[in-house]
Amino acid sequence: MDALFSLMDGFATALTPINLMWSLIGVTLGTLVGILPGIGPALTIALLLPVTSKLDPTGSFIMFAGLYYGAMYGSSTTSILLNTPGESGSIMTAIEGNLMARQGRGAAALSTAAIGSFVAGTLGTLLLTFLAPIFVKLALLFGPAEYFALMVLAFTTVSSLLGSSVTRGFASLMLGLALGLVGTDVLTGQPRLYFGQMSLLRGIDIVVVAVGLFAVGEALFMASQPHLRNAEILPVRGSLFMTRSEWSRSWKPWLRGTFLGFPFGALPAGGTEIPTFLSYTLEKRLSKNPEEFGKGAIEGVAGPEAANNAAVAGVLVPLLALGLPTSATAAILLAAFEQYNIQPGPLLFSGSSTLVWGLIASLYIGNVMLLVLNLPLVGLWVRLLTVPQPLLYGGIVLFSLLGVYSLNNSVFDLALLMLVGGMGFLMRRHDFPVAPCIIGLILGPMAEAQFRRALSISQGDPSVFLTHPLSASILAVAVAVMVVPVLVRRRQGARR
Repeated sequence: MDALFSLMDGFATALTPINLMWSLIGVTLGTLVGILPGIGPALTIALLLPVTSKLDPTGSFIMFAGLYYGAMYGSSTTSILLNTPGESGSIMTAIEGNLMARQGRGAAALSTAAIGSFVAGTLGTLLLTFLAPIFVKLALLFGPAEYFALMVLAFTTVSSLLGSSVTRGFASLMLGLALGLVGTDVLTGQPRLYFGQMSLLRGIDIVVVAVGLFAVGEALFMASQPHLRNAEILPVRGSLFMTRSEWSRSWKPWLRGTFLGFPFGALPAGGTEIPTFLSYTLEKRLSKNPEEFGKGAIEGVAGPEAANNAAVAGVLVPLLALGLPTSATAAILLAAFEQYNIQPGPLLFSGSSTLVWGLIASLYIGNVMLLVLNLPLVGLWVRLLTVPQPLLYGGIVLFSLLGVYSLNNSVFDLALLMLVGGMGFLMRRHDFPVAPCIIGLILGPMAEAQFRRALSISQGDPSVFLTHPLSASILAVAVAVMVVPVLVRRRQGARR
């Protein structure tokens, strides 16, 4: 009941005219972002961090949340009509959705994707409403040793499960941890790794790194890939209303996809790829018409798209309740909290309840807005696909430079931005994931502080991390995350 009363207070915050405006801006930008290939929610939120630094935190996070949901919605349009997923979670949608579009059934594919996203987003937000307070109660049991173990789990899962190689994932993480060490030691006040540059004494700004890695790095990478600039855009044909048969074939996949996607979003590095793949496989096995899969089965669009959007709501549970990012976009949202000097975790729900519950309530409102935007205006959104890539990514670089300069009016920040942008380009070029780097930069100093506090409390005894049952259990899971995939690969190799 407490959650319901808090949610009502959240609606009072979210339904104010100014916050409704921020929500509308967020979902509109998110839909636009999702449709444009290669520009995901992480990149866009990173771009907006400098612009929103002077805004009210509640309004900013309502806009960010709308953008996040909107990008998941919008990416289905690109997947279906262009066969180019705007986000990795829409890869499975593209398989059957593009085949439907080629058969003249693109309107039905877009409809089941949009309605499935609405159903999954609403049910996922409902689960977030009631599960987040439970996570908060669990988090109150955590001390410094447990928080350090939790961050180690985040490091291992993000590094080992994101990207094509565990080695590359850990290399990216180590780079982020090294960047996090630059500046003044928060516990002793001693400067370190600033190389005589006084501008580095305050540390490397998270916003500069986020914008550099996600925006500038992506723009440079896309400029180096000419084959990504041209693609066939399929027209939308027929009515956007689904037939009775299409409804009956879609509603069960929507529900199954929702309950597959949400728990994976809440897991460290669970992401959207695994639940969308599982949803597609499940629908193929349960379908009365399995022969249609690979030829344009509507269940293959409805289930994965629902799983994709439910995972987004799941990501917000550990982020808000534990301060634990489980995806690249969640890491950027954590950077946004840092920008406002707000620490996500159990105290967030008591210290910033207006922000948290206003944010959760805005997700319900944003889902309705997105359904209205996605169905009737799909023809308008499709026209955005004709924007020339050089103009699009040139604008992103220009906006990045202006935004970062506005933070501190510092030319040094601009030089650092371009250096990090070049690093982001090289990481993409050589298939190094960028998410572990940003998570290492954000969580590294926090992990160091919790590690040193735990040792201080135990008077220097390192066994404190193993004698606390909760801490030891989390560390055991972290070790399993690293070891089990290696053992599985070796066993598969031995069978061959």
